[in-house]
Amino acid sequence: MYDALSALIATRAGFGALYLSGASIAYTRYGVPDIGLLGMTEVADTLTAICDRVAAPVIVDGDTGFGNALNVTRTVRAFERAGAQAIQLEDQAMPKRCGHLAGKSLVPAAEMAGKVKAAVDARGREDFLIVARTDAIAVEGYGPALDRAELYLEAGADVLFVEAPRDRAEMDGIVARFGGRVPLLANMVEGGKTRCSTPPRWRRSATPWRSSPAARCGRCRGCWRSTTAACGSMAAPARSSTA
Repeated sequence: MYDALSALIATRAGFGALYLSGASIAYTRYGVPDIGLLGMTEVADTLTAICDRVAAPVIVDGDTGFGNALNVTRTVRAFERAGAQAIQLEDQAMPKRCGHLAGKSLVPAAEMAGKVKAAVDARGREDFLIVARTDAIAVEGYGPALDRAELYLEAGADVLFVEAPRDRAEMDGIVARFGGRVPLLANMVEGGKTRCSTPPRWRRSATPWRSSPAARCGRCRGCWRSTTAACGSMAAPARSSTA
């Protein structure tokens, strides 16, 4: 989702957790592509509005952390303070791009591991989760991408996200190496590198977290059925102590 209304619609449709995408903010707020134009405060402002409106836990896209390890520390503290339950950080170099676009570049693996460690040290609650993403498949290849993910896990990541596996065999390989050790996240994008699959398939693959772009939520029948009810009831729900 991308704002408080889309978050409210998603919760009314029955979703138990939400994902705030940097790409969706860029698309809907500014009408620009996902090429690293957003700043940390713009994401934090959107996150604050969402968490003030809904009680569901929110995973927020932290891009590259908006700089080096010091910037990651500031970003984690700001997003946790705004109400997020988890932050996703990626190993692209700035300016970053959508994970399913060509032309990406990466920071060294050791630098990204340092960012993960900084994020772990910066969080104020143990249940605030650090999602480490690698975009290395498209840049360095499949094997190096798994090695990067291993390094980020060792650095303290709570969830791993190997972006844009190109076929089922690559996804199965990710699960085989990490599935029994840490939660995994997969990103299904229409027209992207990873083929969209049905929930039963990725549940069987032990990939419990799945994100999709805002366009997919816009076609969800449950979301559309909830629009009128969501707009008609503007009393804010009570925030849970763990949201």
